Amino acid sequence: MHSTEQRKLTSKENTAQVVKFVLFSISAGIIQVIVFTIMLELLHIAYWGSYLSALIASVIYNFTVNRRFTFKSANNIPKAMIQLGIYYAIFTPLSTWWGDALVGIGWYEYIVLGLTMITNLVTEFCVNRFIIYRNSMNTRVPQVKEPTTQSTL
Repeated sequence: MHSTEQRKLTSKENTAQVVKFVLFSISAGIIQVIVFTIMLELLHIAYWGSYLSALIASVIYNFTVNRRFTFKSANNIPKAMIQLGIYYAIFTPLSTWWGDALVGIGWYEYIVLGLTMITNLVTEFCVNRFIIYRNSMNTRVPQVKEPTTQSTL
């Protein structure tokens, strides 16, 4: 098997991958909502500024845990970050624009945030699974700690 070929995942492995991604994304979503709430409610930052700050915090966390635990990738980290950056270079301005527009016409900020987060979850999973990690899933080898020997004197 060439290094660029990927073993096809079983149904159970695919399901586990989706479940892990959703659970990690929920935890990233909690981070996003907390940062968003602090920015919007406590610091009175406009929707778009609150949203962007919260999104950045969420993306950094989500990238880190999903690369390591969901996709188990030994992929080149800078390359994977650039690829995810391209996705966010498209998603961020669009979601900031539609979010600000919807809030501007009277939609409740947290409904807009929730719908945007769901859109982000689905589209980011597809980008990660089928573009970024498609050839490097399950290539990460966990580091095994050597047992320490204790000398008795």
